Amino acid sequence: MAENGEDAVRTWRPGAPELRLASEGPGEPPPAQPVDEADLPRDRNQAILEAAKQVGAVLKRGGHLFALAGSVAVHAHGGSGNLQHDVDFCVRPEDAGPVAATLRDAGLTVYSPPEDWLIKATCFGQDVDVIFELAHRPVSEEMLRRAEELPVESVRMPVLAPTDLLTGLIAAFSEHHCDFGAVLPIARALREKVDWEQVRRDCGDAPMPAAFFFLLERLNVI
Repeated sequence: MAENGEDAVRTWRPGAPELRLASEGPGEPPPAQPVDEADLPRDRNQAILEAAKQVGAVLKRGGHLFALAGSVAVHAHGGSGNLQHDVDFCVRPEDAGPVAATLRDAGLTVYSPPEDWLIKATCFGQDVDVIFELAHRPVSEEMLRRAEELPVESVRMPVLAPTDLLTGLIAAFSEHHCDFGAVLPIARALREKVDWEQVRRDCGDAPMPAAFFFLLERLNVI
């Protein structure tokens, strides 16, 4: 996820090579099963969706407060099915440690990049970003409580609200990170679900967000 800048450089942590597939039912966790890359979906979008479903189910089972974010959240809200390069989840800063422990217990490799606003994991060969700061602002309980429970294919999970999704993306624009072309299709797809005045208030008068709003207005997106 590029909301806070460039992708983090990985510092790998030795971890279990096996993943215990998540179960929604009660009882003991299922036995560990090896992940055979030959059995993974060949389609990258489907592989990302499978990773999102798996991690979402693990976090639900662990009782964590979280929300799906990024391109998979846009997809869950009815946006494009052309997913980006990873899966994104939001948690509160104080929950990052317990969430990391839950993911490790499920057999995922979890590691800390140099950036101090997220932790990373891998699931079914896909990158998973667990973010506790969006656009240099801590993820709050209020934001996570606003999340909507939506299906990601067969798994229901909390998904970041469209207004919060766009606020995080637009507020992150700066002189060093201003990929309007990546966010414009998302704004088009979700425009009727977004409280644009709230996004404006949250972004303030920073020049790059203001320039993006000018573009949205000229293109009659808002």
